[in-house]
Amino acid sequence: MAVRPEPCQWSLPNPADAESGLDVIAIGADLSVATVFAAYCLGLFPMHLDTGELAWWSPDPRGVLPLDELRVSRSLRSSMRRFTVSVDRDFPGVMRACGDPRRASGWITDEFISTYTQLHRMGWAHSIEVWRDERLVGGLYGVEIGGLFAGESMFHRERDASKVALVALVERLRSCGGSRLLDVQWRTDHLASLGAIELPRPDYLSWLGHALTLPACLGVDP
Repeated sequence: MAVRPEPCQWSLPNPADAESGLDVIAIGADLSVATVFAAYCLGLFPMHLDTGELAWWSPDPRGVLPLDELRVSRSLRSSMRRFTVSVDRDFPGVMRACGDPRRASGWITDEFISTYTQLHRMGWAHSIEVWRDERLVGGLYGVEIGGLFAGESMFHRERDASKVALVALVERLRSCGGSRLLDVQWRTDHLASLGAIELPRPDYLSWLGHALTLPACLGVDP
């Protein structure tokens, strides 16, 4: 059973009150487990600005991937047979791979890794690992609170490995039923090719409110 964090010590803003089209809702606070957990419940997530300041984001529109609209091409289905998939087998390894400084952007700092690893140990953050010949070749991680899975980052070291992780996540979430919300933050061209759409902030927050009432789905892979 997940261990609930201590109450947040900050007064985080409600994104429902933010100006339409504004992505950054607030600047400041900290990356403590309590703050980050409270932020996700409100529809916010943390990421530093180019200036180094910690910002709290609520993109408008918001990228989401409806579970029933995932597009799996014939070539991707063929690729899936080359890999094995696990859940929560190597959360730190997935985060470190996603935060590899050789990758573009490089927003996953050591402090992020520390906070999200704590959330993982408490039962709130999960990883999907993709393996080939016992080598970690792809994966993703995110935060799950009730029926919300907030996808944070993914990586691949072999072609299609990150897509395989996403398909595995969607299949796992589908199996648990309910109107679950898979938040992908922004609808990139890559995610759009897999079925991601954009939602206005009010629609996203409405879906979030319902999703948070559902039981969680992920856990340690048996």
